Order: sequence, then C-alpha cells, then structure tokens
Amino acid sequence: MASRSPSLKVIRPARAAAPSAGGDAPTTTRRIVDAVSAAIVERRLMPGTKLAEQRIADIFKVSRTVVRQALNQLSRDRLIVLEPGRGAFVRQPTEDEARQVFEARALVEAGMVRALCGRVTEVQLARLRAHLAEEAAAIARTDVPGRTRLLADFHVLLAEALGNEVLAELMGDLLSRSSLVSLMMQSAHSAEASHAEHVAIVDALARRDARAAARLMGSHLGSVERNLRLHPRVGDLADILQPATPTRKKRA
Repeated sequence: MASRSPSLKVIRPARAAAPSAGGDAPTTTRRIVDAVSAAIVERRLMPGTKLAEQRIADIFKVSRTVVRQALNQLSRDRLIVLEPGRGAFVRQPTEDEARQVFEARALVEAGMVRALCGRVTEVQLARLRAHLAEEAAAIARTDVPGRTRLLADFHVLLAEALGNEVLAELMGDLLSRSSLVSLMMQSAHSAEASHAEHVAIVDALARRDARAAARLMGSHLGSVERNLRLHPRVGDLADILQPATPTRKKRA
C-alpha cells in the first residue's frame, strides 16, 4: 500500500512527539496533542478559541515547556496558529479561504478522476468499495472523527491509485487546508450526502465514464462547500480537554 499523503496528519494527529529532556515529556506532549486534536475533530473546541499555555499546563499537570512543544506540533499540523505576543488559537478558516480551497480542489480532483478512469484496476475498485463500506458504518454509528477521517481518506485513495507522488503531495496540501473546515463545520446530514456522492463517483470509475466522474467530483466538492456550518460554538477549555466520560454524548 502506498504511503499516506501529508494531509492525514491533520485528521489522524496521534504521532510521536518531539524529543524532550524530561523523562515522560514526549508521552505527555502527545497526550496534549491528541486531546486538543480530538476536541477539534469532535467540534468541542471551536475556531478562534484561545489555548492559554498556563491553563493547559494546569489541566494536564505539566510544565509550560511541555505545553509549548504540543502547541508547536499542533501549529505544524495547521490545527492552530501561534500569534507573537498573543498566544495560541484554534485556526479560524474564513469563508473566502474555504471557497478558494474548494475551487482549487475541484480543478485538481476533476482531472484526477478523469485520468483515473483510464487506468483504475479491479483491485483498486474493490479497495475503494471496501472504504465506502467503512464510511457508511462510521456514519451509521455517529462516529464524528471516524467519519470525517474516512471521508477525507477517500480523496487520498484516489490520488494514490494514480501513483503520482507530486499529485499526492499537492492533494495533501489542499486537504490539510480544507480538513479543519470540514472537521468542524460538517453536519451529519452533509456527511451522509458526501458518502452517497462518493459511491456515485466510484460507480462512474467502474464504468470508465470519465466525463461523469469529473462532473460528479465537481458537484460533490461544491455540495461539501455549500453544506458547511459557519457558526461555531464556544465552550470551557477544561471541560473540553478532559477525557470524555461514557455518559457524555457526542454531537453530530
């Protein structure tokens, strides 16, 4: 299987943290990265929220140095922004940024599926259909982070199927820019619509219908952009970053 594009680090951010002088600092850094990332994925931590170093240090009972390491990692993952003199904030994508990113994706991905129609194999189609089944299962169980990751992974699988590393890297950048928007602003209803559109795209690929595949991809990305929710909620940082209890309900 081909290596994943850089975009997936936004959706699956749990990775080894940077080395630190402290004995368990890397583990703690990763725990903070995972907690903040999950909170963003599940829309408990919304765009524009300030991530105060001391507040996070108190929540996780660590030094501000460890928190700073985690914030630097989150900044590299494009989940937060570090503003000199002001601190760290959850990235707040604008409507104009979302429009430009989805416009670029439509241009790139329409050509991508058009080219794929001429070379997609039965093995690749089977892999895509297995992925669609995973999407459906995640949507059915209201697994917000899971469905978001899988819906984005679909586009990565298409790029991988072409075997073009330059295209995969380009898709990685475009997806990393749009992932934060989709993670925090996509409703359960639009997730279901996205899945249905993915199914239609794979059907067109199976028919080797390049014109239909390109049209469906353009329509799909347009629908995703139109269905984004642009009115975030704000909550208390301590409640947001604490591990979820069995009784806590996830919001779709």
